Amino acid sequence: MPNERILFVTGRLAEQALRRVLETLSREAGFDYDVSVLGISVAALMHVDWVRRKLHIESRFDRVILPGWCHGELHPLVEEFGLPFERGPKMLHDLPCHFGRRNLPGEMSDDYDIEILAEINHAPQMTDREVLRLANRFSADGADVIDLGSIPGERWARAGEVTRMLRDEGHRVSIDSFDRFEVEAAVADGAELVLSCNSHNVEWAAGLDTELVVIPDETGAPESLHESIEVLHGAGSVFRVDPVLEPIGFGFAASLKRYFDVRDQWPEVEILMGVGNLTELTEVDTAGVNVVLAALCQELGIRSVLTTEVINWARSAVREFDLARRLVRHSIGRHVLPKHLDGRLVMLRDRRVTEFSHRELKDLASNLSDPNFRVFLAAGKIHLMNRDGYWCGTDPFELFDRITEDSDVPTPAHAFYLGHELCKAATALTLGKQYSQDEALSWGLLTDSRRESSAHRAIERRSR
Repeated sequence: MPNERILFVTGRLAEQALRRVLETLSREAGFDYDVSVLGISVAALMHVDWVRRKLHIESRFDRVILPGWCHGELHPLVEEFGLPFERGPKMLHDLPCHFGRRNLPGEMSDDYDIEILAEINHAPQMTDREVLRLANRFSADGADVIDLGSIPGERWARAGEVTRMLRDEGHRVSIDSFDRFEVEAAVADGAELVLSCNSHNVEWAAGLDTELVVIPDETGAPESLHESIEVLHGAGSVFRVDPVLEPIGFGFAASLKRYFDVRDQWPEVEILMGVGNLTELTEVDTAGVNVVLAALCQELGIRSVLTTEVINWARSAVREFDLARRLVRHSIGRHVLPKHLDGRLVMLRDRRVTEFSHRELKDLASNLSDPNFRVFLAAGKIHLMNRDGYWCGTDPFELFDRITEDSDVPTPAHAFYLGHELCKAATALTLGKQYSQDEALSWGLLTDSRRESSAHRAIERRSR
C-alpha cells in the first residue's frame, strides 16, 4: 500500500524547523508529506477563516495538519477542500508524539513478569461494597491479586464469604492472616495464597492446599527461614519466601542484603517483597521508590510484590508499580537505560520543556490585531499579549492588575478563563513543567484529560 500523504501548514518562521522534524519523522512513521507555508510570520496568528482564504491545495493528500495554535472550528475547511483537517501539537517538538512516536528512538515493550498483590488493609472493618470497590480499582490499576488484610487479635468471621464474593467477581485473592480460622475459611472459598507462615504456624499451614508465603520469625533473624522451609519442603508445599523489607531507619540496607542472601541460598525459590514498608513509611513521592524497587526485583528474580495505598502520598502506588515493572523488564532485558521509553512516571516535573524564543514572542506580539490573550512561559516568566500590549512577570495577580489597567477583559467568562490560564502558567513556572495555552498540564500517569474541557472553545461558544 502507498504511504499516507499529509500536508503540513505553517508560517514562515517555523518552516525550516518543521522540515527538519519531518525529514526524520516521515521515515519513522511511514508517511509522505509536503509543507505549505502561508503568508504569515508566526503560526500562532492563524485563524481557520484566514487559512480557508489563503490555502491552495493542488496535489492529492489524505489529510491536512494545521498548527496547534490555529483558532476556529475546522469544519469550514473540511467542506471547502473535501479533506480531513486536524490540529497538530502547539509545540513543534511534540509532533512525533502526535504520530504515536513518543518513544523515539526506542519503543518500550508491554511485557512484565512481576506479579502485584494489592492489599486491602483492615478489610474486616469495611462493607462488602467498599471491599469490592477497592478490589475493582486495584485490578483496573494493574493488580494481579487482591490481598485481604485482616486485623491481628480480632477474628474475622466473614473471611470466607468476602473471599468468595471477590472470586465470584473474577478476582484472584490472597489472605493476609495468622488466624487459622480466617485462613482456612478463605482457602476453602478460593484464596490462592496465604500471607504468611513461620515456625509458629507452619505445621498446620503446611497442610493447606494452597500456596504460602514464608517469613522469618523475627525481622533480622533470617536463620528461622531455614527451619520453616524444611518443614514446607517435607510436606510438599508450594511457597514463596519473603525476608521482609525494613523501613529506612530500622535496618533497610541490611534487609536488602537478606534478599540477596535468599537468592544465593535458594536459587530456584520464588520470592515476594512487601514494598509498602518503603512507600508507606517514607514521606516522599512514591513513583521513584517503586521504580528502584521494581529494578531490584527484576534483577534478583523476585517475581511478586505486595503493595498498599493507605497513606495519601501512596494513593497511586499500584498504577506506579504496574508501569515500573514493565519499564524495568524492558530496560534490563534489552540492556538499555530506562530513559526516553515512557514518561508517565515523571509526574511532578516534565521530561523536557520547550519555549518560544524572545524573537518569536516579539514577532508575535507585534503582529497581533485582536483582543484575544495569548499566554506563554519563557525565560522564567509568564508572558501575555494581545493587540493592546505585551506584559510579562512572575506574579499572576500583579499581571492581571496590569492587564485590566491597559486592556479590556470584556466578560466574567473571559476573566475566569484568563485566571484559569494564569493559574496553570504559575504552577508550570513553579514546577518546571511544559505550559501550552488551552491544554492541561501533564501529570504523567495521573493526567486525566477528561477533566480538561477546552476552556478556549467554551469562551468562543459564549461569544457567538
